Amino acid sequence: MNRETVVTEALNLLDDVGLETVSTRRLAKRLGVEQPSLYYHFRTKSDLLAAMAQAAMAPHANAPLPSPEDNWRAWFLENSRSFRRTLLMRRDGARLHAGSTPTGDLGRIRHKMAFLASSGVPELQAQMAMLAAGRYTVGCVLEEQADAEQQTGDTLPDDVPALDHEVAFEAGLALILGGLEQHTTASGPASAPPSSSVW
Repeated sequence: MNRETVVTEALNLLDDVGLETVSTRRLAKRLGVEQPSLYYHFRTKSDLLAAMAQAAMAPHANAPLPSPEDNWRAWFLENSRSFRRTLLMRRDGARLHAGSTPTGDLGRIRHKMAFLASSGVPELQAQMAMLAAGRYTVGCVLEEQADAEQQTGDTLPDDVPALDHEVAFEAGLALILGGLEQHTTASGPASAPPSSSVW
């Protein structure tokens, strides 16, 4: 048993039982080891959860970085969509991620900021827009995953339409982008607008 095996099995446990029920006792039983042996790899449950959050973000964290010829608007939208897709890959993915501190990601963040700045987006507005989009995405997925947990066969009244979470997410994301565009000083490389479920 190594650290990677523990994290992988912890994420599988998360998918099976949800974040509320994840415990080192359950994880140890799942791995077929004594609970104290987990502390060789993780001193506390908080350390384990942090490692789980980092591993769960791998699909987004390993996504290609923007290149100078990319359209910054299309990239900004896709970056948020990639984040949302990754959070949705795991049960309670947004709750697991919320409050976690990204580690080893500083170089990627600097690259993204430099890309936006070179496209004509002022640095402060780029930082605030990325922060707003990130927190907005986490909030949207929190609500979406909470709704999924609550759906136990109950149906909504006929006069209450079901919320399309993806459409709602795209609408809000477009508003964030629209606000950011008001602060840009250059158009950046031209390209066709990205497709989405909103437009």
